[in-house]
Amino acid sequence: MRTREGGRIVDEAAVIARVRAGEPEAYADLVRAHTGIALRAARALGAGSDAEDVVQQAFFKAYCSLGRFRDGAAFRPWLLSIVANETRNTVRTAGRQRSLADREAALVEAEPLIPPAADPAVAALEIERRVALLGALEQLSEEHRLVVTYRYLLEMDEPETAAALGWPRGTVKSRLSRALRKLGRLLPEFDPGESLDRRGRRRGGDGGE
Repeated sequence: MRTREGGRIVDEAAVIARVRAGEPEAYADLVRAHTGIALRAARALGAGSDAEDVVQQAFFKAYCSLGRFRDGAAFRPWLLSIVANETRNTVRTAGRQRSLADREAALVEAEPLIPPAADPAVAALEIERRVALLGALEQLSEEHRLVVTYRYLLEMDEPETAAALGWPRGTVKSRLSRALRKLGRLLPEFDPGESLDRRGRRRGGDGGE
């Protein structure tokens, strides 16, 4: 599996092989390649101001577990499953759930959602839609919120979402379908292709039971 890090391609299998062969400094390539999405995941799932600590701990645990990592598998969904567990433990330990405002602010801070050159009126509408979407997500069950977050807010494809959540692909399909129907009831004008995919293109495999 190859991952783009900045302007270059990281060969994950080669990096992992180097780490396993006694070259731990090679792990830095994986950290650089996946820190951005790991932070977005932690913040989207409620880590808030603890996101950097969560991600650091997730990378450490992933490093310690590389001996059990399955050859040929994608590193990103495996890492994000660890990030999700770390986030859940952090929120539970703190005894609080991050507010909707905290999640929205963290996501905006993590990565610009609207191009700087966008029309101000269009940008304002996009922000309004996103706030409404996140409010609706808070009303979903945890499993439905997770599948929508991974599939769209983190822009992972169906196989990656299944791997990250540890679910069969059929379960991802059915739960995503139910989650989108619920969001449609909560947000009558809801369009997953327009509201969830910030690049404006709808990915396949998001429907069906």
